[in-house]
Amino acid sequence: MRFMLTAEQRRFAATLDELLSRADVPAAARAWADGDRGPGLAIWAALARVGVTSLAEHAEPADLVVACEELGRHPVPGPLAESLAAVPALLGGLPSSRARELLAHISSGTAIATAAFPPQVPLALDADIAQVVILSENNKIFLAQPVGTFDSMDPSRKLFAVRQTEVLAADADAVAAGVRHGTLASAALLLGAGRGLLDAAVRHARTREQFGRPVGAFQAVKHALADVLIGIEFARPLLYAAAVAVGAGQATAARDISAARVACADAARLAAAVALQVHGAIGYTRECDVSLWLAKVRALSAVWGSQAEHRAVVLAALTEPKTGPWS
Repeated sequence: MRFMLTAEQRRFAATLDELLSRADVPAAARAWADGDRGPGLAIWAALARVGVTSLAEHAEPADLVVACEELGRHPVPGPLAESLAAVPALLGGLPSSRARELLAHISSGTAIATAAFPPQVPLALDADIAQVVILSENNKIFLAQPVGTFDSMDPSRKLFAVRQTEVLAADADAVAAGVRHGTLASAALLLGAGRGLLDAAVRHARTREQFGRPVGAFQAVKHALADVLIGIEFARPLLYAAAVAVGAGQATAARDISAARVACADAARLAAAVALQVHGAIGYTRECDVSLWLAKVRALSAVWGSQAEHRAVVLAALTEPKTGPWS
């Protein structure tokens, strides 16, 4: 099986990188945290124009993963995993005209979606700016509205409790598809955040001097940065494999998503620790862009399932009789 990106996917990633580099995403993320959603929504509109919002409906999961990695590399604010992956996958599995209508608005970029999938995602992210709010409980799917707000460890993430307003369907398969796609997207966002942290740490290590030399010239710093790169590069094939498994409807999709999520979250956490060490105390400050990724990695790691839960999924898949690779 081939996991390398196609030339078209590489061009798409380069296009997103260029678009987001011009957009000054860190400034938009800070404005979003301060309650000014205008710059962030302008970025969402630009992403819709290049087709990002339609990926879950019209493209392979691998294309969605490519996009989400770039969106994580540039700390784009908003309910990315929910609006780009989880809700479209859920609505796409429902036969009703209402679901198709909502999906069309999300795909075109005229609506942003968010969702709560208790217990994996107990609160809805940025429900105050979402035109489509979904609540899934006991395999029932509802349209919902926000009723209370909670702070996140990431200032750019506003969390909301929601209550049901309209029943859409009762469909366990659609809910499972939403959770699968949301978890896959979160893994890609975490991997992208790890890349963003590594890039920032390398830039700082090249310019920050100690004892008359760039700190990147010291072996201990080189080794730490190399460990981060290895973690990211080892996680990426698992992420692509999971995307292929989801796209092909393979029986191993749940296991592969969990394996990818564990590897991507571990890589992002290592990147966060090393980037903070390289930057020193300034990494915590709001003025330093590293703080945006630090907060995002912590927040994203806390939803769409814990590391322990995903490791348990992988363990069960490998040890159940006649299902493991050594059976």
